[in-house]
Order: sequence, then structure tokens, then C-alpha cells
Amino acid sequence: MTQSIKDRILSLRKEVEKHEYLYYVLDQPEITDAEYDALMRELQALEEAHPEFRSPDSPTVRVGGLPREGFVKVAHSSPMLSLDNALNEAELAEFDARVRGLLKGEAFAYVAEVKLDGLSMAAHYDHGLLSQALTRGDGRVGEEVTENARTIHSLPLRVKHLKAFAPAAFEVRGEVVMRRAAFERLNQQRETAGEPRFANPRNAAAGALRALDPALTAGRRLDYFAYFLFADGKPALPTQWEALTTLDALGFMVNPHRRQCRNLDEVLAFIRELEAGRERLAYEIDGVVVKVDSVAQQKRLGWTAKAPRWAIAFKYAARQAETTLESIGVNVGRTGTLTPVANLAPVIISGVTVSRATLHNEDEIQRLGLAAGDRVLVERSGDVIPKVVRVVSQGAHRQLFHMPEACPVCGGHVVREEGEVARRCVNTSCPARLRETLLHFAGRHAMDIDGLGDALVDQLLARGLVSSVADLYQLSEDQVVSLERMGKKSATKLIGNIAKSKQQPLARVLNGLGIPFVGERTAQILAGHFLGLDRIAAAGTDELQQAPEVGPKVAAAIRDFFDEERNRALVERLREAGLQLEQEKPKTSGGKLAGLTFVLTGTLPTLTRDEAQQRLEAAGAKVAGSVSRKTNYVVAGEEAGSKLDKARELRVAVLSEAELLAMLDSSANGAGAPE
Repeated sequence: MTQSIKDRILSLRKEVEKHEYLYYVLDQPEITDAEYDALMRELQALEEAHPEFRSPDSPTVRVGGLPREGFVKVAHSSPMLSLDNALNEAELAEFDARVRGLLKGEAFAYVAEVKLDGLSMAAHYDHGLLSQALTRGDGRVGEEVTENARTIHSLPLRVKHLKAFAPAAFEVRGEVVMRRAAFERLNQQRETAGEPRFANPRNAAAGALRALDPALTAGRRLDYFAYFLFADGKPALPTQWEALTTLDALGFMVNPHRRQCRNLDEVLAFIRELEAGRERLAYEIDGVVVKVDSVAQQKRLGWTAKAPRWAIAFKYAARQAETTLESIGVNVGRTGTLTPVANLAPVIISGVTVSRATLHNEDEIQRLGLAAGDRVLVERSGDVIPKVVRVVSQGAHRQLFHMPEACPVCGGHVVREEGEVARRCVNTSCPARLRETLLHFAGRHAMDIDGLGDALVDQLLARGLVSSVADLYQLSEDQVVSLERMGKKSATKLIGNIAKSKQQPLARVLNGLGIPFVGERTAQILAGHFLGLDRIAAAGTDELQQAPEVGPKVAAAIRDFFDEERNRALVERLREAGLQLEQEKPKTSGGKLAGLTFVLTGTLPTLTRDEAQQRLEAAGAKVAGSVSRKTNYVVAGEEAGSKLDKARELRVAVLSEAELLAMLDSSANGAGAPE
């Protein structure tokens, strides 16, 4: 009996997987939706009745698992770099000329693929099973979204076995997209529920993939198109075309609009053909990606600090339409920046209704000569972000716009620093910027309050439990345990972490306040120079500039911050909570590296940047942010960029991590720096 149940479960899984592949990947269904649902329901019932036969690659996991509290950050096997753009055929020809020049007349081919308007994701497989999925993040570190990725029907949970490609572990990189039909259905549902529409499919897909509840992801129709195949963090096959063919054979959805091209003319022909039919595609695209096909040639062409030299993204021209600028409003962003917004008479551009567009800042309004009532030309820049291009004709009853002198949200002081284009609300407790203020304050380089992430901050704000960072220190365990997905143990731990943060030194408190232009290093300099927050708050701009590396711009921002009454009141509340607002004068370092200046660049094998900086400063050295003739040593790791190039240009000595550690050990033993 038990064996027959197990056999039935295995048979159902195989049947459901077959029909999912036919429907979601090939778009060639063989059975009706009702027949598919019947198979899925039977499989779910059997697995629930016999949990011993459950499996992580079962199609039933696609319905979504339990909600989570946050996302874990994970380093990529190799950087997921962005691409340089070509905005016209002349720039694409320049790219082609550079490639030909670097390859010195060697024969080569291109692969042209559609540039999907989605978000990148890396899917890792171990012995054929999906084991981990990561968002792109900053290109080096992404967020793990494995449970959410499992709900994407076109992403295989188990791949087909191929004799020609059988590594134990491999990685697939691709794009998560939401098709136009699914996007429209979602927006209709949101309108019915009284919720705001999503601006575009990419935003909707990003929100779904990063949802804390996988069931929400499962409820939105996402697709995954694969375009890179890696093993051990490197291309797994000799050519990109072979990789795409193999991905197709493994069961991944590979975009059919791709072509091998022998030269630039064939690339341009593909680009023009695709543009002519782009509106008939089921998903949004904004261009074509062109890659040198041979991986060996890719390696010889290499990379810049930000992008590969062997690939480029050709961007299609933005779509435009005329409409009337009805009024100009002001949004207050999460950093306190006031941004003028154009309220437009609704107009359809590339199938999307546009009624609002950013105007960036007041200088842009003056440059365009805009006023309410004007007839304007609007485009979807990159086919996504609406933008006012120019005034077509002035309105009969124009209304000129003036930026407000006070924050439209909190009434706080608004400043525009010299040399800056934006005005900013300096009240850190302004409701419009409070979320970002709280996240920054709790961040690893500020107060380092572990567990206080996006989801929890959103709940604290929604419940009205915090209206400034000082309120964090008034939270009770009972208040925290009442929040969603917060048990007794988690609540106790969070309250403990908040209390522990009171011992953070002055520099971290100063960084946590979020004063414009005062980051981690400037906060350390100010704390070491003034030794107390009260002295910083009372100092004039001239006195502030006496601190090393503090110029007029930074000094003015500090002065503006403490001139705001609400910020001074916040400091008093932090004092009452017991935070460290003073520090002792540092002892004069007797380190053997005193007087030497180091610059760190790239990723070191074992040390983080912070650890390397701390060890150098403990030895008496100074760590600078840029390379100059005063720099003594540059410590370079993997993917070192322009700082390494500058060091070579200035003939500054370059050290590896091993050489740095040897120098530090010698310094500790009294040997000092090498001659």
C-alpha cells in the first residue's frame, strides 16, 4: 500500500512537471486548466496525508511557503556587472570598432539577445535540484529569495540530465519578468481593492520577488528567462550560443528572439526587426544585448571597473507623446529631498497610461521654462520612467511654480546647500523620511541594531509606535511581540540589541543621525576632533572646517542640521536614553606605521574593508578614500578599479593582502614599514 502511494505521488509529479513545462515554457498546453488543477489537487492531498514522501522539487512548493522576517544577504559566485549602453547606431559602431581593435583583426562573432525589462536573478543548482536563488543586489551581494523563486513556474525545480553537461553544481543567471497580460490583471485587481496601480511590470515583478510572503509571489504570474550558464563562478561552455542552447535543453525558458551575427550589419538588422515587432511581444523589452560569442575572446577583452568590454546594451529610443501639464506638486523623498512632480492630463505611451512625471528639481523646471497649463512633450525614458522633455506650447493661463520654503509634510526647515540642485527637509523625524532615517540609524555602520530591518520598521511605523529614532529606546517587549511574525524570543532579542546599541561610540551615533554628507569616515573625524556632540552642535562653520577633511559644504550641512529645533530636541532625547554623546581624547599612537597613508580598493581574500582599516589605524596609519601623490601604499584585492589604475599612474606602491598582513605583523613586532 505504502509503495503504491509513493509510486502514485512520483507519477503525479512527473505528469504535473510535464504539463507545467508545456504550458509555462513552451506555451503549448495539452490539457485544460481544470484537468491540470485536478492533478495538482490530488498530488497536494497525497503529500499532505503522507508528509514522509514530500520533496523540495515537488510542483506543490510553487504555491508558496511560510512568511519570513527578512532576507539574508549572500555574496555572488562572481560579480553580476551591469552593461554599458549604446543609445544609437553610431555608439554601437564605436563599440564594434573597440572590440575589433582589441582583438587585433581576429575573427569573431556576436550573439544578439532581447534586453528584457525585468530584474536579474541567479539560480543555483546542486545535483540537478534548485538549491538557492539570489537577486542581483549591488552586483556583488544579493538577497536570497529561494522560496519565492520556487513559485515561478517557468523556473525548473529539477533540471533534465544531459550527458553533454553534467557538473554537480552550476548556476543560471537570467531575468525575472511579468508579462503584460499578468500585469494588467494585477492592476485591475488592485483597483478593485482600492489599492494604487503599479507603474510598470518591472516594479510589480520586483515587489513580488522580494515579498516577505512567498504566497504573494505565487499569486503573481512571474516568468524567468535564462541567459547565462556558469560553473564555479565562470562561464560553463566555450561560447554564449552553446550556453543558450544548453539552457534550452536543460528545460529553462530561453528567449526565442536571439541570433548569431557575423558582423555589425547583421546585429543592426536584428535590432531593427525586433523593434518593428516589439509591441506584439507578450512582455516589455527596452533594447538588445550584444555579446561577443566566444568566452575565450571575452576573457581577452576583459572588464572595466563597472562593465564587461565584450558586451553592450543597445537601448531603443524612448516613446513620446504630447499632453497638458495640469499642475506641479512636490514629493518629499525618503532622504528628505523635495522633488517637483508634474501632474499631467493622462496620456497613453507604449500602452501605459502616464499621468505623473518627475521634474527632478527647480533648476530643471527653469531650464525647461515650465508652468502649469503648458502643452508638453512627455517620454518614457528607458520605456519606464516618465519624463517631461520640453514645452510644445505655452498655456493661455500659465501658473509659475515656486519651491516651498517649509517642508510640505512636516513644516520643517528646508535648505538648499551651495552647489546643490535639490532642496532638503533637515528634520530627521519628518514622516516622509522617517523610514529611511530609522533604517540608516539601525544600520551596520551606525548603531548596528541587528534584527531591525525593512519589514519590522514598516510595522513599527504602521502601528504608530515610533515617530523618531529616539522612540526605539522606549519600545517595550510587549509592543514588539504584538507585531506580525515576532515571537517572544525574537522580541526579547531585538529589545536587547536596541539596549546594546547605547554603548556604540560617538562616531556611530553621529553617523546614525543622517546628517547630509556626514558618513562613516567624516563622523569618525568629527568625533575625534571635537570629542563631543554638544561641541559639534555649537560650532560655527569656520570652527567645523578646522577638523581634517571637513570643507564648507559639509560644515554648512552640519550647521543646518543643528539649526533645526526638532533635531536638537532629538539629540536631547537620545541623551536621556543613555547614548554615548562624548568620547575620550584618543591616545597618541606609537604605531610604526604612523605618518603613512594607505588606500584600500577591491575585495580582499580574508579581510573586510572595515577590518583592514581598523588594523591599519591601530598601527598608526591613515586610511584615505582616494589615491594622490601623498598616498604611500594602495592595498588592492580582486576587481580593483580606478584606484589601482591611479596608483600605477602615480607609481604608488601596490600591496596584496598578504603583503599588508606581513607589514602589520612587522609593525607589531617593531620592524616598521619596509623601505
